Amino acid sequence: MEKLQDFSSRDYLNKVDAWWRAANYLSVGQLFLKDNPLLKTELKSSDVKVNPIGHWGTIPGQNFVYAHLNRVINKYNLNMFFIEGPGHGGQVMVSNAYLDGTYSEIYPEISQDEYGMQKLFKQFSFPGGIGSHAAPETPGSIHEGGELGYALSHATGAILDNPEVIAAVTIGDGEAETGALATSWFSSVFINPRKDGAVLPMLCLNGYKIANPTILSRKTDKELTQYFKGLGWDPIFVEGDDAGKLHPEMAEKLDEAIEKIQMIQKSARDNQETKLAMPTWPVFILRTPKGWTGPKFWDNKPIEDSFRSHQIPIPVEQSNLEHSDALVNWMKSYRPEELFDENGKLKESIQSIAPKGKSRMSANPITNGGINPKPLDVLNWKEYAVSIETPGAEKKQDMTEFGKYSRDIVVNNSDHFRIFSVDELNSNRLNAVLEVTDRQWMEPTHEPNDASMGTSGRVIDSQLSENQAEGWLEGYVLTGRHGFFVSYEGFLRIVDSMLTQHFKWIRKADELEWRKDYPSLNIIASSSVYQQDHNGYTHQDPGIVTHLAEKKPEYIRAYYPSDANTLMAVMSKVLSSTQKINLIVSSKHPRPQFYSADEAEELAEKGLKKIDWASTDQDEEPDIIMVAAGTEPNLESLAAVTILKEYFPEMCIRFINVVDLFKLRHQKIDSHGLTDSEFDAYFTPDKPILFAYHSYEGLIRDIFFDRPIHPISIHGYRENGAVTTPFDMRVLNELDRFSLAKDAARMVYGFEAQDFEAEMDKLLGKHHDYIRKHGEDMPEVTGWKWTTLD
Repeated sequence: MEKLQDFSSRDYLNKVDAWWRAANYLSVGQLFLKDNPLLKTELKSSDVKVNPIGHWGTIPGQNFVYAHLNRVINKYNLNMFFIEGPGHGGQVMVSNAYLDGTYSEIYPEISQDEYGMQKLFKQFSFPGGIGSHAAPETPGSIHEGGELGYALSHATGAILDNPEVIAAVTIGDGEAETGALATSWFSSVFINPRKDGAVLPMLCLNGYKIANPTILSRKTDKELTQYFKGLGWDPIFVEGDDAGKLHPEMAEKLDEAIEKIQMIQKSARDNQETKLAMPTWPVFILRTPKGWTGPKFWDNKPIEDSFRSHQIPIPVEQSNLEHSDALVNWMKSYRPEELFDENGKLKESIQSIAPKGKSRMSANPITNGGINPKPLDVLNWKEYAVSIETPGAEKKQDMTEFGKYSRDIVVNNSDHFRIFSVDELNSNRLNAVLEVTDRQWMEPTHEPNDASMGTSGRVIDSQLSENQAEGWLEGYVLTGRHGFFVSYEGFLRIVDSMLTQHFKWIRKADELEWRKDYPSLNIIASSSVYQQDHNGYTHQDPGIVTHLAEKKPEYIRAYYPSDANTLMAVMSKVLSSTQKINLIVSSKHPRPQFYSADEAEELAEKGLKKIDWASTDQDEEPDIIMVAAGTEPNLESLAAVTILKEYFPEMCIRFINVVDLFKLRHQKIDSHGLTDSEFDAYFTPDKPILFAYHSYEGLIRDIFFDRPIHPISIHGYRENGAVTTPFDMRVLNELDRFSLAKDAARMVYGFEAQDFEAEMDKLLGKHHDYIRKHGEDMPEVTGWKWTTLD
């Protein structure tokens, strides 16, 4: 690019217009055609798709934006990438990546000529081809448009700790009505102009959703100015439908936006000693007609500038070519002969304005594993291990101990590790992290109430939105960095559809040789269903694991560490992993600590372990196998073992603790799982199994479905809850030690255990009366300690 080139000249803007028309031409062709891409011959049925599928309404406005973003990349030498928020607008990124050459570099069969253009057209929304979203197959994409609302959150996560990057985000006005997107305007509160990059939201107001007008499009510029200024943004408006007039205005206003971003960053970075104030970032608001440049009317009804342009605006398909002339006229209105040469290659004069190399938004390395990805230094977790002399003798808070470990991970990974939460970092007992870092926050602070808040923190937990925290983490790991999101267990259901979309992304990306691996998405569920104190039933839902278990098993892990050492061993493992969604279910309340560092390491690596000190079978065949997965199930099962040993000293019990739940799956379902011989070594071929499990019982039944038939009894969360004591929550769900002991005795001794069952029922009755009188659990429970089995 010539240094003295005038990027605002009529000649340059004519080339921008030509690029835009070329992108529109390719976008229409992808909707309708599977052959004859340059319309060299009369259109025939075999040229047209049987059932054109896709969307048109948002496409021309986004192509207009993309063409002008290329221009400012060249003018200002920007490191910029593109996030396409509107859902079904996949042609935008495909068309523009094709024009700048990236698409053909990655997919050589989609060459930049007539042959490649034909393949480009045919593959779109076609069996064996690509979908209608900007999916992992699309160069330059980190955001799948299948679920609206997260474009700005993903963009913000991506630019954290990437100070030279600008994320240009198109936001559809239908998308802007979602709760998640409306919430994400607060992202500006957490962007540090010294150390982070910038987001440039580009709100594309075209007036309509699929069938109704959009709310923001009906607001006046004055109302939108008040709205965005109130949210802390500086709105810049461009409006029109006359491209000849709009190109110069768009260039001028987009220059204004870029220069405002650069001014904010320069001021912050040049004055390192000056306390940072909350900047007012630009937000770009573009008003153009929906379906702009497409058919204006059909059947005497408006198409352009109406909801009717949302999807396929005219009825042309392989079995109906009656109106094929309308399609041809539409495509030829872009004057393809001015855009492509005889061989279908974009003309050099237009190609010359494409950014070069990695400056192309479709080739920016941030969108494929990160600009400078670094492994995480996870430290030696054993240096933080709790010393275990006698199992269960000492009480600790698992999350508190993990907080000390997290604190030093933050110190050793100061530019590529972050923790995301929702106003609950302290509640989830990660206080130690705040000894070395603040919560990142750009708004004013009020001392002494606003504790540990600063402009450069490694923690972001000051917005009460699970959608935001999850979206930020996704954007952060999809651009090569590391972290975790911690939330109350019951509230993770708020983001289960986001986890689904992330799973779909990594699964499809894994099928592409050119896509690099991503650090895993790590989700910690603390404040578990069994101890919600005053919150009660509303906070009691452990079902996020069931939701994740339905996904492809190679990408999903669920861990149930039962004390601090197993938690830290698991976190060391998952923070080093890639291409996974890791769910870690932990406890924040004081709990007995049972497993030594060596035992915890084995549990984390192998997924489960027979606990010799809690088993009485030794070299004999067990009468029963007691299994626990989860903090409370582990505690209650061990307590049940001591009760059973007291009443039935002859009973041979094998106790197994499970940390990696899906390790129990059959290998034909999950290659990560146990073989038949491995399974039998733990569980025997036929002995009864009593399984105490943290979550819903159906998942365990599903896991055991493909195994040899064992008598099995599962005690999990049974959707019984209330504001009650911690132990009573277990009693309500029959996950308490007395219920477990009753069931175990019945499985081994049958009718002969009825006296023992009656004793257990008496204790349960005593518990019932005690908590209603005293408001706390009875001493037999709170004072219980593990005793060595003789």
